[in-house]
Amino acid sequence: MNSRGKDQVQARLLAHLQDLIRERDPYLATQGHYYARQYIRAQLAQLGPVTSMAFGDRGREHYNLCLSLPGRQPLAPVVIGAHYDTVPGCPGADDNATGVAVLLELARLFSAQPPRRPVHLVAFDLEEYGLVGSRAYVQSLQGQPVHLMLSLEMLGYCAGESGPDQAYPVPGMAYLYPRTGDFIALIGNWRTIPMLWRFNRAFRGAGVNCAWLPMVQQGRPLPATRRSDHAPFWDAGYNAIMVTDTAELRNPHYHRSTDTLATLNLEFLTQVCLGLGQGILGL
Repeated sequence: MNSRGKDQVQARLLAHLQDLIRERDPYLATQGHYYARQYIRAQLAQLGPVTSMAFGDRGREHYNLCLSLPGRQPLAPVVIGAHYDTVPGCPGADDNATGVAVLLELARLFSAQPPRRPVHLVAFDLEEYGLVGSRAYVQSLQGQPVHLMLSLEMLGYCAGESGPDQAYPVPGMAYLYPRTGDFIALIGNWRTIPMLWRFNRAFRGAGVNCAWLPMVQQGRPLPATRRSDHAPFWDAGYNAIMVTDTAELRNPHYHRSTDTLATLNLEFLTQVCLGLGQGILGL
């Protein structure tokens, strides 16, 4: 993609972020939560029919928003998901307005340039309350085939060369993985190793460093790898990869009121978006 096209992607991502970044707790910031849901619905509805998948929690009804786009061949689909809720008191710029913004840009891309496989794009609710929305979605599949699920979980914080060292859930990992938090991380179950390698190449082609980690036993030996909407897919036997900037292992604003637009690296986020698009087109 030329520089003009890249600048246009970055401008669209920024526009999404400016609308999405606000407190979005479904119980304590209901106005912001409702606004974000309606914004996502309106953006996806420009590209096709949007399904509101209702599910219950704590005596209230909540919604995942789903858009299905056709592929060039009738194959098992790729599911791309990002949660739109936040924890109380947090405007959720990185967590997870970045993931939702990329989800919306990928929807625009794949509506104009269909990939080989169908793509199902899902904005999940209640991730912060125990992956409730993604668990409901997996139950609704009733065993239907899915080629791969991608969970977009915090994509826009990059420490840079002068930033703090990257932290890891196990100290020894620092000897195997980068010390500086300037990469995108891919965490998949072991059957996704060929796909991890493919996405690694796509990200590097888009100009962003990448590190990947395959897990066994649904990630239970390393619980930190289960903390997003890919985990219910792992548990149901599906192939799934979390795409992440590693959250609190890098971002000091995680779950804080300081998780704002000013802390994000839009160049990094744009490169991640472009790398994801190329990787998915090649599946």
